[in-house]
Amino acid sequence: MLNKYPLWKYALIVLVLAVGFIYSAPNLYPDDPAVQISGASSALQVNQADLDRVSKALVDAGITVKGASLGEKGSGLIRLNNQEDQLPAKDVVRKALGDDYVVALNLAQTTPQWLRNLGASPMKLGLDLSGGVHFLLEVDMDKAMSARMKVYEGEVKTLLRKERIRYRSLPQQDGAVMLGFSDDATREQARALIRKNFNDFDLTTSERNELAVLRLALTQAKVAEIREYSIKQNLTTVRNRVNELGVAEPLVQRQGANRIVVELPGVQDTAEAKRILGKTANLEFRFGAEPGASKATTEVFEFREGNRSAAVERGLIITGDQVTDAQASFDEHGRPQVNIRLDGHGGELMSRATRSNVGRSMAVIFIEQKPVTRYVKQTVNGVEKDVAVQSFQEEKKIISLATIQSPLGSQFRITGLNGQGESSELALLLRAGGLAAPMYFAEERTIGPSLGADNITKGVDASLWGMLFVSLFIIAIYRGFGVIATIALAGNMVLLLALMSLLGATLTLPGIAGIVLTMGMAVDANVLIFSRIREELKSGMSVQRAIHEGFNRAYTAIIDANLTSLLVGGILFAMGTGPVKGFAVTMSLGIFTSMFTAVMVTRAMVNLTCGGRDIKKLWV
Repeated sequence: MLNKYPLWKYALIVLVLAVGFIYSAPNLYPDDPAVQISGASSALQVNQADLDRVSKALVDAGITVKGASLGEKGSGLIRLNNQEDQLPAKDVVRKALGDDYVVALNLAQTTPQWLRNLGASPMKLGLDLSGGVHFLLEVDMDKAMSARMKVYEGEVKTLLRKERIRYRSLPQQDGAVMLGFSDDATREQARALIRKNFNDFDLTTSERNELAVLRLALTQAKVAEIREYSIKQNLTTVRNRVNELGVAEPLVQRQGANRIVVELPGVQDTAEAKRILGKTANLEFRFGAEPGASKATTEVFEFREGNRSAAVERGLIITGDQVTDAQASFDEHGRPQVNIRLDGHGGELMSRATRSNVGRSMAVIFIEQKPVTRYVKQTVNGVEKDVAVQSFQEEKKIISLATIQSPLGSQFRITGLNGQGESSELALLLRAGGLAAPMYFAEERTIGPSLGADNITKGVDASLWGMLFVSLFIIAIYRGFGVIATIALAGNMVLLLALMSLLGATLTLPGIAGIVLTMGMAVDANVLIFSRIREELKSGMSVQRAIHEGFNRAYTAIIDANLTSLLVGGILFAMGTGPVKGFAVTMSLGIFTSMFTAVMVTRAMVNLTCGGRDIKKLWV
């Protein structure tokens, strides 16, 4: 029989639409403004007592708390009623908890639990729609130069010892390495050797306390190269860390000579991101101090896990920026460890240093920039209030001090970590790339929530008006069939939202334009079908045959038109960035949903209303 679907096909259409309604439903529930709390290290967990203390502090400050809950990975979430309360609440929470916790702004889902149990969640909104969090990170170039000079100093001294040239280490002067020699001849021998093996130094001589002094300062070209490398390496590292965290549609870009801007949109784990981004996670590998070594050549550091300390040499073997890969695992005793892989130069330095030092101990030193917050009284608009002033203090602690059993190369392991969480975090940070220099949070603020709301309002209005005019047009032209096309168009929008939510696609303002375009493309397919039916009726076909032929013969034209549009969408996605990709995603997904609704859903409704009936005249 013409124009009849088998029962399974009707059931399939109903099932697809029902699934679409379920997975698009979370977009009806707006997010709550929130403040997220996590430990400054992965070992520190937020507990209920912390949440109670924070909630009381907020209430005392006149800020209404909508709810407080413990989250995954030992974090806490404080829900608020108003977005305007976020920044004041963040200051109150940070003051109540101190510097051992990371406090960040966030948006918390309000999707019902039964929908979450089905894996349903709202679409991610781009920065132009939801606003987000803005971090401005400043790279400490002085620390970058200092770290590089330590490596150079170690290499120079190793070379002099290898050639049996006696020298005396002197304190650095304006960032330059100072070496003392007993006479001019020895100094000239050392100078010729250094000039032969190193091209990055300006070498100058002087006299001091009967010592022939050789000053090794980096050339201006090398200084500029190190500065440029530091900002580029940190920029790459920040991008990798954000990608490892799975943050959707972030903005990471350089600003000026030594700053990096990071913008995180929508519902993100901003506390986790802030903690990971703020960690230098840099390492220094040094030899343990030998018995009787002078204090001028050694430093004493504490261990992370207990109240003990050890002396290590000041000279560096390698640093963490020469790590190319790091994976968390467990040793033969079930203790956490991190397997390290070095680049070619780092592996060569490690091999050269350990080859002649088997039996000595080697320390792995973990470097962090710890925030230190103090509060000062300031008068703002005639009201005295506490204002937070944040500074940073470098903390170096030993995480491993082990005896070198055999020469090491480009692969080895780090042990002595406090639990699996710390080993996973350290591996993530090192795998994403070592920082060439420490970074500080120079600024943190929210981005345009009012602009985002305005954009959403205008985008929704544009979509609704577009749908209204398209519906009125097609109903006016095709009457009863136009009503069917309008119902199918509504189903198309539901399926498109469900697909974007399921795939984790990010909706941006250009994406809304893609949705509006999808409406026109979906109706275009129905126009082809209905026009074909009219032509078949005019040629004298019966109503049932005209409907059948109209759908079948228009199908090829619909496929061709949508395939060319899909090809353009693929090119836009592959070659575009940011907003262009957002437009391409919604347009491409809209093509798939419109093909389903314009052909199958429309055909099913036409079959149910007209199929199998003796209709003499069709109002189309």
